[in-house]
Amino acid sequence: MSTLPILIADDQRDVLEALRMMLKAEGLACVTVSDPEAAVAAVKRQHFACALLDLNYSRDTTSGREGIELIQQLRALEAQLPIVVMTAWGTIDLAVQAMRHGAADFVEKPWDNNRLLTILRNQIALGQAQRRVAQLDAENSYLRGDEAEGFIAQSKAMQPVLELIRRVGPSDANVLITGDNGTGKGVIAKHLHEASRRAERPFIKVNMGGVPEHLFEAEMFGHVKGAFTDAKSDRVGRFEVADGGTLFLDEIGNIPPSQQPKLLRVLEDHELERVGSSRTLQVDVRVVSATNADLAALVSSGGFRKDLLFRLNTVEIRLPPLRERREDIAALTAHYLARFGERYGRPELRVAPSALRQLEGYHWPGNVRELGHLVERAVLMTVGDTIEDFALDPSLPPVAKHAAVATEAATIEQAEEAMIRNALDRTGGNVLKAAGLLGLSRGALYRRLEKYGLRSD
Repeated sequence: MSTLPILIADDQRDVLEALRMMLKAEGLACVTVSDPEAAVAAVKRQHFACALLDLNYSRDTTSGREGIELIQQLRALEAQLPIVVMTAWGTIDLAVQAMRHGAADFVEKPWDNNRLLTILRNQIALGQAQRRVAQLDAENSYLRGDEAEGFIAQSKAMQPVLELIRRVGPSDANVLITGDNGTGKGVIAKHLHEASRRAERPFIKVNMGGVPEHLFEAEMFGHVKGAFTDAKSDRVGRFEVADGGTLFLDEIGNIPPSQQPKLLRVLEDHELERVGSSRTLQVDVRVVSATNADLAALVSSGGFRKDLLFRLNTVEIRLPPLRERREDIAALTAHYLARFGERYGRPELRVAPSALRQLEGYHWPGNVRELGHLVERAVLMTVGDTIEDFALDPSLPPVAKHAAVATEAATIEQAEEAMIRNALDRTGGNVLKAAGLLGLSRGALYRRLEKYGLRSD
């Protein structure tokens, strides 16, 4: 039961004493008062598990007006306080009137102890549940604020993104988020989920680049015991886990062509079968996907189904790279500084103006993710209370006047090719290490190597 006491208000001393003794015998604490003014004062002082109120306090009064007014006052002070009313002059009409004004139940005097205890216990449990719901709602309102998880979007380049989230977030439309690695596509996917009617349901993330082709169906749709050699028991797939919520398919461009028709079927029919089972399951899932690949080019080359792309991108949100939203760098830096300063016990750290200008002049191949890593490293390595230098990679040229990484005569493609060549040179041709240096997935780097006719060891 609750650790909070029960408030009892009645103008008869013998009634208060009888109730106090009965509740004490049941291990329930109470606070007793003899008039409405004292009851209001008590609720202003502390919280109660429940209130048990007489409806009449003045001598020869049977209208219940005083009790009704007290209910209204207490309800205004604490809307979630369960209220039970009692009266020696109880009638159905008076009880109904009291409950219309906020009472949860009623008893007549003289009361039956067992019935009264049952009512009080039920109302206390209900009050606890309501308070817990309110607490969770308050926690969620903080967790889901626009600044959650580094979601800072003050720049002009980010305004179209915010507008699309506002417009399509509440819908069930499938959304494709495009943009370079490290731009925060996963953060946008989470905000789309939290802006939807599915916000209280699961948000399940799947990195499609990390799902082996031979395990795709088992991972996504589940399997039954004995479906294959290692299927020792039934397993629920990602679509079932996300039922009623949102499924975030990251790096969707990496889904093998052989598996694309199976994903398309679930998106079209909202049905699936676990591997090894003929039972068809219905699923209600909103799909948000993300990629840094050019899906249109993959469609043209036969690497991605056109009809699947149509299903995935009912709405497309392009997330700009950090170099196109430099107005956000200062706020993002402050966000990461606060986060990592707290994590590593360095809350006193500040960023020197010269170091901030250094960040604002950098070209950010790794985007927001790279900025977070740089700030974390600086928090760990800085001696003193001011970060003077972020130790940016000197082999990668800074950006002048918010231009791209190339010189004025170079194209974006030439600049990208030069950066890839530089990364391969520095890593001895190791594609995995070069991809990490560039902030790309290995598959994305291989596509660029093929595009520019480059070879790796």
